[in-house]
Amino acid sequence: MMTGPRITLISPRGPLYRHNGGIWKKSLRYAPLTLTTLAALIPDELNAEVTLVDEGIEEVDTDLNADLVGISAITGTAPRAYEIAEEFRSQDVPVVMGGVHPTLRPEEAMAHADSVVTGYAEETWPQLLHDFTNGGMQRRYDQDPDLDLSGSPRPRRDLLPEGRFTTPHTIEATRGCQHRCDFCVVPSAWGSPMQKPVAAVIDDIRQMDPDTLVFLDLNLLGDIEYAKELFRALIPLDLQWGGLATTLIAQDDELIDLAARSGCAGLLIGLESLNPDSLAETRKQFNTLEEYRTVVDRLHDAGIAIMGCFVFGFDNDTPAVFEETVEFVNEVGIDLPRYAVLTPFPGTPLFRRLKKQGRIRTEDWTKYDGQHVVYEPEGMSAEALQEGTRQAWEDTYKITSIARRLFRSRTRPMLSIASNLGYRFYANRLDRYYNCREPV
Repeated sequence: MMTGPRITLISPRGPLYRHNGGIWKKSLRYAPLTLTTLAALIPDELNAEVTLVDEGIEEVDTDLNADLVGISAITGTAPRAYEIAEEFRSQDVPVVMGGVHPTLRPEEAMAHADSVVTGYAEETWPQLLHDFTNGGMQRRYDQDPDLDLSGSPRPRRDLLPEGRFTTPHTIEATRGCQHRCDFCVVPSAWGSPMQKPVAAVIDDIRQMDPDTLVFLDLNLLGDIEYAKELFRALIPLDLQWGGLATTLIAQDDELIDLAARSGCAGLLIGLESLNPDSLAETRKQFNTLEEYRTVVDRLHDAGIAIMGCFVFGFDNDTPAVFEETVEFVNEVGIDLPRYAVLTPFPGTPLFRRLKKQGRIRTEDWTKYDGQHVVYEPEGMSAEALQEGTRQAWEDTYKITSIARRLFRSRTRPMLSIASNLGYRFYANRLDRYYNCREPV
């Protein structure tokens, strides 16, 4: 059998991996699916030799033998992706770039790559590889708007090193989100939501045979009836899982019951803000402060922990927002709070609005990581927003705050204690891992 092309797929390191490979020796991230999915899409007939390199857990060897290098980049990793690309291109190794940032800024990415893939790559990546082996690779490949995920192959999880991720079993049932939040890249980059057949998802889970599982779907509840069908199918598998959802879960008794019975241990929910004007500003009016307590209590009653995410820096935010939010998460017992600085990712309505208003302070994409202030806020200074976010992290993960929240929650106490202590370590070292006191 003839030897096929040597293909190396790379995920550049992000902001939490600027310091000796990461915060801890084992990555606290879940095992990513991007590279393993791309590897599964390589046509068998090419007989390719495939290598995956996740810079979150290992260094890129720029002397490796490759016939083609593929790099997937988000905005915060784009500059690093360009560095890697230039190194390989200087050795006459062709480079393909894809991912959310090249999708949103294709012309920029094309200046650093021989070809760019925008959107999802289920159809375009195999076509590119056939073109490459035939000597006719195009400069750009765009997602078909009628893309269907039915029949998608299972990710090549076997190509990632074992034992390097604390959450090794991950899966994706759906893609996209029907909500059009002002700051979110998803509607701008990928369009309408898509689903995989529930039977295919269950088959993939069965072959993994996990005790715990994380769904990487951006909104697992985008289609309620689909979610119910999936949860019913999960019940016989007797596993615990976590994923992303919205507050809308609390409006459906059957949905909460099925989620709990199917093994849901925790959900990450974007609460975003306590201010209704800020929620309206970001087009997330279905979130209401009045319902937050109900959402938290109903999920806790079902034995489901909550990772509640808040964003600071909306135009309606004032310096009081930090203390008010910390007090709220402690009062209602959110199990694991997370905070982010509002980030106007390129290609989003938020970026276009702030750019038009002259409020973008920098387009250094390394700062677009959710913890740096890259624009001029309206209700406070950039420095106050940066410092207030840092202080909110620190105050939320004081021992007294952790004890207050978990005493109120009393949901999965051992897991919650371990998770909170891990976040306490991180919250007290933001300056080290994100360099948040550097001038923006």
